[in-house]
This record gives sequence, C-alpha cells and structure tokens, in this order.
Amino acid sequence: MSNKDRNSTGNKSVWLIGGIAALIATAAIVAVASQSGGDDVVAGIEEFGDVLVEGKSLPAFTTGQADQAVGMTAPILTGKGFTGNTIVTSPGTPTLLVFLAHWCPHCQREVPLLVQWKRDGQVPDGLDVIAITTSSDPASPNFPPSEWLAREEFPALWPVMTDSGEKTAANAMGVSGFPFFVLVDAQGKVALRLSGEIEMAALTEQINKALGT
Repeated sequence: MSNKDRNSTGNKSVWLIGGIAALIATAAIVAVASQSGGDDVVAGIEEFGDVLVEGKSLPAFTTGQADQAVGMTAPILTGKGFTGNTIVTSPGTPTLLVFLAHWCPHCQREVPLLVQWKRDGQVPDGLDVIAITTSSDPASPNFPPSEWLAREEFPALWPVMTDSGEKTAANAMGVSGFPFFVLVDAQGKVALRLSGEIEMAALTEQINKALGT
C-alpha cells in the first residue's frame, strides 16, 4: 500500500509529522523490552491518551444483526500515539480502524496476520489503516501494549492511537469485542464493522465488497 495524501493534510500527513519519532521510539521499546523482559513501562511512552470525538457516537455493534451504523457518518477521532504524535481519523481516504486490547488472545493472534497482510502487499489499494489500543489495564497480561506491538513491528507499518482510560475512542465507535474493525469510506461514512478474529483473505474480500471495489 503506497502512502497517500488525505486531502493533503489528512490523518496520514498528520501521522507523518511524528513518524520519525515513532520509529525511533519503537527501536527504544524493543531494546528496553529485551533488557527488562517486557514487564516494565518504558519512560517517555504513553499507554493512555486523551481522545477528542467530533460527531455522533455509533450504536453498539451486535453480532448477527443488521448493523445500524452502516451508512452513518463516523465520528472523527483525534488522539495521540505512544510517543505523543497526533493522529486524526479525518475523512478523505478509505480507512480501516483496528481496535486492539493487549490482554485479548484473539488480538494477539490477529496482529501478526495484519503485519503479514501488509508485507505481502495484500492490503487493498488506497486503504489507510490505523490501530487503536484500548481497554488497557496494567494488571492484565501482556501489558504494556506499546511493547507488545513493537515486538510485532506493527508501529513501523501503521499509526497506532492510544485510547483513554475511559475507552473514549472505543465507545464512540460502538466497540463490542476484540479485535474490532471499523471501515470508514472516503466520505467519512461507516461502510463495515466486524468483531472477532478474521483471516486476511476474508477481510480483504469484505473490505472490497463494502467499498464497491
């Protein structure tokens, strides 16, 4: 997937402002994790962040029922990455939001698939991907999410936004399980929501179908 402008100043360009710092931080996370066993939070890395929601929140997703959110205007989220870089889910380019919880075994299995999806060049053309770490809990396994995703080399591929302790981003998108996917089209409308593990071939097919490509 090639880098694309989001109306020249959209979320991808905003993310790129902090791209160099994010990559440096990723290397630092991996280095510290190798020394500490991954149990300590790295200094200068934020696992939670305030999220600004612009627009109406989506209804909660219910598996097995017609999704009432499809066709609705998705709220725009503005938040921070692990290193404080600003990330905005502004419209302009089709975007897949991927909500991940560090303690969720389904997420832990899904992340390597997503990474390989990117490396194999199977991501649909013109699609941006933004991950959002949510429901983070220092008392739960696999904390902190920054170290987990750094080990998987995820932040080097796509921007990662941190949710607030109150799960502001997840609540705004109607997240009901993990991993959770919200596909927003170029006009900012919800095209698809999915909950749970999914193989990449099936994910690609559903994205293309929802976007009419």
